[in-house]
Amino acid sequence: MSDKTKLDDSMSELYQNFQKYFEIVVADTTELLECVYRIRYQVLCIEKRIPGFDPSLYPDQLEKDSYDSHSSHVLLRFRPSGDFIGTVRLVLYDLSHPEKLFPVESYAPLDPTLFDIKKLPRQEAAEISRFVVISQFDRRKVDRRGEDRRMQAVEIDSDKRDTQERRSGDRRATPPIALILMAGVMRISAKYNIKDWISSMEPALNRLLSFYGLNFNPAGPPVNYHGIRQAYYVRVEDVLNRMYKEHRDAWEVVTDCGKYNPFLSVNEKKY
Repeated sequence: MSDKTKLDDSMSELYQNFQKYFEIVVADTTELLECVYRIRYQVLCIEKRIPGFDPSLYPDQLEKDSYDSHSSHVLLRFRPSGDFIGTVRLVLYDLSHPEKLFPVESYAPLDPTLFDIKKLPRQEAAEISRFVVISQFDRRKVDRRGEDRRMQAVEIDSDKRDTQERRSGDRRATPPIALILMAGVMRISAKYNIKDWISSMEPALNRLLSFYGLNFNPAGPPVNYHGIRQAYYVRVEDVLNRMYKEHRDAWEVVTDCGKYNPFLSVNEKKY
């Protein structure tokens, strides 16, 4: 048996399906960035019609803002079709304008008893933002813990899967798009030495991430900003350690089996 076969056999089904059906692409060219902005326009302005994202504001059908110039972006490709189906960005510290706040500081009240952003080394922090998935792949409209059998799961080779394979436990074999986008976030976080994540997200999304050990800590009260959202934060090392101990299959997906985990101990690197 080859070393590759042994390695493949040791990987979880969740990770193997992630590798088989999805590809994370860092948007580091003009063409790829245009794909990012076009997906954001399609989801935010056309599909969801979120207040503040009126299509008339984007005549070129590209949704962009002032944070994109100091952000790193990721696209998610669905291998069977070759289409990009989602995107997320990491808003980085703006070296050219060090006084510039992170987006969450501008519209979400932060509770200093929960999270004191003034004590945060800003060069090592980044905000997860524009977490966007095209509608047919978006599970966030239904029950986040997977017990609801109406869950709109990503349909993979649906014609080839028998009834037994569609059992409720199947949710642990089919990685949700949110988890895969967080794998993209982890890749660029490792590149830029990011140690703290902040975000403003729907509480339901945080509940979904918590099923895989990726839940964030509340940093303030819920607010109505493009829908009900709440500020969150988490230390990257803390969440990865929790996933490694309690949700190893999801940890494999997010870190690509440790490749993008700079916090691994010597023993863990032998994993």
